[in-house]
Amino acid sequence: MTAAHRFQDSARYWRTPLLPGADLLTAEYHDHEFTPHWHDAYTIPVIVAGAEGYRYLGSDYVAEAGSVPIINPGELHTGSKAVEAGWRYRVMYAPVDFIHALANEVSGKPQALPWFAPGVIRDPDLAARLAHAHRLLEAGGDALAAEAAMLDALSTLLVRYAQTQPAPSRLATDDARVTIMQDRLTGDLVEPVTLAEVAQVAGLSPFHAARLFTQTTGLPPHAWRNQVRLQRALAPLRAGVSVTEVAAASGFTDQSHFTRHFRRMFGVPPGRWQGV
Repeated sequence: MTAAHRFQDSARYWRTPLLPGADLLTAEYHDHEFTPHWHDAYTIPVIVAGAEGYRYLGSDYVAEAGSVPIINPGELHTGSKAVEAGWRYRVMYAPVDFIHALANEVSGKPQALPWFAPGVIRDPDLAARLAHAHRLLEAGGDALAAEAAMLDALSTLLVRYAQTQPAPSRLATDDARVTIMQDRLTGDLVEPVTLAEVAQVAGLSPFHAARLFTQTTGLPPHAWRNQVRLQRALAPLRAGVSVTEVAAASGFTDQSHFTRHFRRMFGVPPGRWQGV
């Protein structure tokens, strides 16, 4: 990469039968900024060039070329350029059940769900293995070599860096109230819901409900609900349902509203996702 080079906003999501249920991403970004969002899978990126800045679990990080800024499932994070050129990366969104099963196989006995400490993993050998596996999976040529490289890379990640998640410090009563509010928000994603209604089921005032919910999840109730809507939109989009139908069924006011939120989270419009 020359000093004058500037990356474009270009992203391709794709899938492979060798990693069932996973989404894979090959992308570069300059102007695009990811707003706070989460994924239901383990986010396992390798920065190929440039540098990405992101906020995660209350801290700001910079991941430069050759690093692995892993994100645990369900954890809020952002993403934007950390250098003027932007960044290029390869990402595996690996399903929780696949990673958990692999952890059990690697150890030879049942393991707790793997958890990775926040921060940028700077391990050139691991980064090389992950990037190599990602390239082979994308090429779609030698399936045997690609699967072996993928299992080697992911097992190396687990052996070197997987931990057990620390116990939460929050009060159990607070967690229970947040769960009740989440159930109310997701019971019917199309139905309009007021903050007063959400607060009532938890036995709180709207002010205290909004504060507790935001402190616990990292997002206010309306933004959290939109994240759930976006996650649940992926399966029908993959199945070929039209963007208009998915937008309506997901509870967005119209297709442009849905597309705007989708692009902020995934870096591509929903129509591009249908080709995955």
